Amino acid sequence: MNLLIEEDATVSDAVLKAIAHIPTRSLLAIVAQGFFEKLGDRDFMRIAAWLAQKSFDEGGCPIGALIVDNATQQILGKGHNTLVQGNDPYNHGETAAIRDAGRRDFSQTTIYTSLSPCDVCAALLHMRQFDRVVVGDVTNAKGNEELLRAKGVRVDILEDSMAVALYAKYRRERPDLDMEDWKGVAAVRKCKEGGSEAERS
Repeated sequence: MNLLIEEDATVSDAVLKAIAHIPTRSLLAIVAQGFFEKLGDRDFMRIAAWLAQKSFDEGGCPIGALIVDNATQQILGKGHNTLVQGNDPYNHGETAAIRDAGRRDFSQTTIYTSLSPCDVCAALLHMRQFDRVVVGDVTNAKGNEELLRAKGVRVDILEDSMAVALYAKYRRERPDLDMEDWKGVAAVRKCKEGGSEAERS
């Protein structure tokens, strides 16, 4: 059977962007398993960045994540933040990827997230016993990497220039939405009523 992305295909940004947009359950019908075996951490992180871009293009928060099986390099789940698009106050990139992967043992998987996980996502990553978390942006937000390490989760920082630039742009252009995603609508209201800029961090 001819696949759209064969094993010998060049690993390019265009191909990684396409993989970000293909539904997870259709990937192996379109992409050769051998192609995934060629991908490294930077490639998987770039897919997470393209998922973040997808959310931004939809008017949402630019955070994307994907879950990869450590042994096969197969993508098990992926997703992006849908606070705005789905009117969902807690569908972050990590939770979307976990939902997409479904009920499974995550102890032999790596999750790539385009931005440092929030408190709740970090707790969920520990609770679901992820083996490893790779974070693509600690320039714009950080804080839970040491918490995860203390809980026995391997954490690597691998900043992706696209993810870092995109989140910085989003924060400049949509500060209220950024605050809502991290702290809720009440925090946005309080800030508008005279709260300090420190409430934004």
